Amino acid sequence: MPVIDCFVPIPHFFQMSGSIHGSLRRSPPSAHAQVQDPMARVLPAINSIIRRHCLLLAGLSLFFVTGCSQQQGGDIFTQMREGNPREFLQTSVDRMATLAMRDNLDSLYLLMGKLYLRNPDELKKSGFLDARTAGKQVRMAIEQQEPLPTLGGKKDLAALRFAMSPEFLGDRVGAFIYAIGSMLVTAHGNRTEFYMTDTINPVFVSNAARNIEIATWILSQRQNREGQPLLFSNEISEEGSNLSFAVEFGKIVARLDLLTHMLDERYRRIGLNYAQSLLFLNFLPVQ
Repeated sequence: MPVIDCFVPIPHFFQMSGSIHGSLRRSPPSAHAQVQDPMARVLPAINSIIRRHCLLLAGLSLFFVTGCSQQQGGDIFTQMREGNPREFLQTSVDRMATLAMRDNLDSLYLLMGKLYLRNPDELKKSGFLDARTAGKQVRMAIEQQEPLPTLGGKKDLAALRFAMSPEFLGDRVGAFIYAIGSMLVTAHGNRTEFYMTDTINPVFVSNAARNIEIATWILSQRQNREGQPLLFSNEISEEGSNLSFAVEFGKIVARLDLLTHMLDERYRRIGLNYAQSLLFLNFLPVQ
């Protein structure tokens, strides 16, 4: 290390100084000897070199530390600038619930596109020329919490039962996805974004996960009067397997279950903190 190089030579010159001064003590001092003393000329030069090296090392250290701190500070400010200001009103659980809702709805929209590909007749029933336009109508109805015309004003569980019944004659793909999406929004307190003042019932979130498991089973098992599946989804045949629908539904269920556990823990900790305050006679914070 350069720092070691700065300090190692110093004892060597002190030893030289001691030996020279010892020899000088044994002879009478003279003005000429004092002028010609080699240490008087060497030590100032050595000290000057050492000071320059140490100052250089200190400057380099300060430069690197300042650079690292500026880079870290820049990263923090960049994240704050790119983030949504409303995130300051969210706890970690609120943020997680918001992201989980976004990802779950995106999974539903992905499943809707897959179902339209597997069931082109349902796209014709929608009255739209392509799956993208048909899906946009369903997406807007879910996120704006508006009824889907083909379901007669039904939402969440009522819409799900009707969409997967043989009596329903409309676009079953759009109705099925809308029913699940509206059920998710209802289970989260009719919200898609969550903040400190919002509350989410973990029981309803867990129930939504179980309902999706039931809907997945109905999707794969329920048939029409001709014995055909109401909607074609997963496929297992000699030519190969397509289980992408089950996988995507499984992701939604997993996110809901994780959020349920997080909510349970948050409310459990609130209760424990209150019990601890009573046990140890601690006043509860008011701000």
